Amino acid sequence: MHEASSKHTQTVCIQGGTVIDPGHMNGRADVLIQNGKILEVGYPLKHPVHQDPTVTILDASGWIVAPGLVDLHCHLREPGFEYKETIETGAASAVAGGFTSICCMPNTQPVNDNAAITQFMLTKGQQAGKARVFPIGAITKNSDGEELANIGELVEAGCVAISDDGRPVMNSLVMRRALEYAKAFGIPVVDHCEDLHLTDGGCMNEGVVSTELGMPGIPDASEEVMVARNLALAGLTGVTVHLAHLSTARSVELVRHAKAQGLPVSAEVCPHHFSITEEAVRGYKANAKMNPPLRTDEDVQALKQGLIDGTIDVIATDHAPHALQEKQLEFDTAPFGIVGFETALPLTLRLVQEGILSLEQALDKLTRAPAQLFHLPVGSLKPGSLADLVVFDPEEEWVVDPEQFYSKSRNTPFGGMTVKGKVKMTFVDGRLVYDAR
Repeated sequence: MHEASSKHTQTVCIQGGTVIDPGHMNGRADVLIQNGKILEVGYPLKHPVHQDPTVTILDASGWIVAPGLVDLHCHLREPGFEYKETIETGAASAVAGGFTSICCMPNTQPVNDNAAITQFMLTKGQQAGKARVFPIGAITKNSDGEELANIGELVEAGCVAISDDGRPVMNSLVMRRALEYAKAFGIPVVDHCEDLHLTDGGCMNEGVVSTELGMPGIPDASEEVMVARNLALAGLTGVTVHLAHLSTARSVELVRHAKAQGLPVSAEVCPHHFSITEEAVRGYKANAKMNPPLRTDEDVQALKQGLIDGTIDVIATDHAPHALQEKQLEFDTAPFGIVGFETALPLTLRLVQEGILSLEQALDKLTRAPAQLFHLPVGSLKPGSLADLVVFDPEEEWVVDPEQFYSKSRNTPFGGMTVKGKVKMTFVDGRLVYDAR
């Protein structure tokens, strides 16, 4: 159901690289792929690849070979908003960034609240033949927050989680029922933690910068109130709540305390929230407008500490493409969101360069950990695993040029930034789906 395409029989050996398979291997090794699966990882390989004319040998000397990156949170815009992105362009952007599995939110038009939309997304993903596309279904019908969607139907059709994403479920009883249903089907519930009454028209972080710019602010509390609500419901139901894109120091503290109490909760952070602050909005730059908004340096440091101590489980992109004309509107009316697939890896590698995470820890947050949280059959290079891999040069510097993105959209605050870490090859099902050698 979630296959990127049909298997084929080519045998490939990725040779000379450093294999980092979080929790399993970190060192020099060759990787042998056959029939879309990992056949062998080691040095030297038992298989005589140099004597086998059917083996295609690819040189990865000086590069890192890792499981394909897994994104638990993205927006592919199709159906309904194809002028921003399609499943095909989004999947192409994903593999260019090293992502081989992407979980797409249901805020399409129509909303993914039924099996027909789920199946449409899966079919489009298979036709694109790039990253694996895993749909996330809506919690409530039309994401209106009132009546539960047919969760069983969504799961049966192929949804791997449920969420109302940017239209969070404000009614706590409805959220409780969603958690109880999700438990029966063994899927996670994802919540965008935002009290919409507290947000009330805000368009950036509430603080000194919003005051100076004369812009209505979004207070930290609008996120933290809902984090606390969700933690209480996790305790009440015993069901894991996955908290999307945390952005404040207090949110991290609340999750840390909840985990210490044994509550079932997982959390994600986006590269933009640990890379830049509200200062990026100065000049009314709509490409730095996102929800939750960029916060303060204190919040950035707290997010990094949350990654270090395991409070934050995974890194997700929240890839949210918008058309140029939308982001050129007045700052307070421009839409929230930035594209993220093609900058996520180098921004995460900055944490390694700063000594905050080891390379293996950083990759774990992008591979094994997200795959396990959403019960996806990916995220590992053990023999027999699906041959989804990324090969990247951790030392290559490049300048982010949005005009070169594979995404249909260009809305990023990182244009012109020099970053380090370049994807060279991406494989899905053993097929080379992106090649920048």
